[in-house]
Amino acid sequence: MTRQLNAGSSPDAQTIPLRAWSVLFASTLAFMVCFVVWMMFGVLGVQLRADLALNNFEFGLLTATPVLTGAVMRLPLGIWTDRFGGRVVMTTLLVVCAVPVYGISYATQLWQFLVIGLFLGCVGASFAVGTPYVARFFPPKRRGFAMGFFGAGTVGAAVNLFVTPSLEAAYGWRFVPRAYAVALLVTAVIFWFAAARDPGAGAKGGSLVASFRTLRDPRVWRLCQYYSVTFGGFTALSLWIPQYLTREYGISLVAASAFAAGFSLPGSVLRALGGALSDRFGAHSVTWRGLWIAWVCLFLLSYPATDLVIHTIDGTAQLRIAMPLAGFVALTFVLGVVFAFGMASTFKYVADDFPDSMGVVTGIVGLAGGLGGFLLPVLWGALLEFIPVRTTCFMLLYGIVWVSLILLYVSGVRRIPLTGAAQPAGGEAR
Repeated sequence: MTRQLNAGSSPDAQTIPLRAWSVLFASTLAFMVCFVVWMMFGVLGVQLRADLALNNFEFGLLTATPVLTGAVMRLPLGIWTDRFGGRVVMTTLLVVCAVPVYGISYATQLWQFLVIGLFLGCVGASFAVGTPYVARFFPPKRRGFAMGFFGAGTVGAAVNLFVTPSLEAAYGWRFVPRAYAVALLVTAVIFWFAAARDPGAGAKGGSLVASFRTLRDPRVWRLCQYYSVTFGGFTALSLWIPQYLTREYGISLVAASAFAAGFSLPGSVLRALGGALSDRFGAHSVTWRGLWIAWVCLFLLSYPATDLVIHTIDGTAQLRIAMPLAGFVALTFVLGVVFAFGMASTFKYVADDFPDSMGVVTGIVGLAGGLGGFLLPVLWGALLEFIPVRTTCFMLLYGIVWVSLILLYVSGVRRIPLTGAAQPAGGEAR
């Protein structure tokens, strides 16, 4: 086993050292700021859609482009984290990405936004850096909580929904990327001094080709499946909901962003609770139950507004069936909660099943989740061009969750009890 913990932070330690908490808080802050930047097109895109006269597909492509790079870069950054350490890699990422973020303020055409968006999207790969870095400072029995707490940095999606529209309304949209570029640089300084040397730095990282050998393990494919639904769905909906609300319910962008935070906020801050539940009941039980709840919510959200004409003995009566705004906010809140639990439980699997290659596996699983977050907005935009029903986004995600439940059942649920204390190695069948 490669160097994972140094003196004072052994897996069996009963007391977690102060240094570990400092690393956890600094990493969570860095991840949160990165997530704000990564998600900013979800809000800015509404104004850019009007300025550039984008259709549904082009809008989906604009919002999803940064997600693509964030997904692809997770694997190499996970490998580099194993090799060079999370402190060095995270700081470098924050500084380098400030350049394309600032450059967005000078873009005037769609292709420019897409090209620069590919570069700034690298901030989304920060998750593959922080997850193995944080995990190395905590004993196995507390890693579910630690990684869930770090994963709560996705609260940046909710912060984006509050801060970005306010900055845009006050100073114009071009001010937003400039402010975020400065935020990245300030965060880099804070992180460097608050973090500690990675005890796993210097481990043999291997090449990209060698790392793909990990894909031979069927457990990795199952984790990719879980995460593409939970994180992919969370990321895609965080980008999509603001414009969905403005068009479906005719409310302002500021109001739509505030309501959209009802999904993003619990989907972020409750990851720590999801990690604690995974420590207590097992990652398998949390994942399975969460997907079922998501399936029910998406079924209800998928039903489009419908006007019925009922023929009665006294003539005709009209009946309108539509999801009220309050119902939409309530259902997406629940959906955000179960996605948070699912994201946390997935990486409880990673920490338990792959302690010696967390960086690589985190990168692969994160890649799958990021690709889900990229493909969904693009597919939703394309669907709207052919089927002009806004709820098609939920219909598609509903179908994906349904297929995932079937595959999850076939691959292991029928062989594993869903109750009782947490099982070793995530509670999954070998």
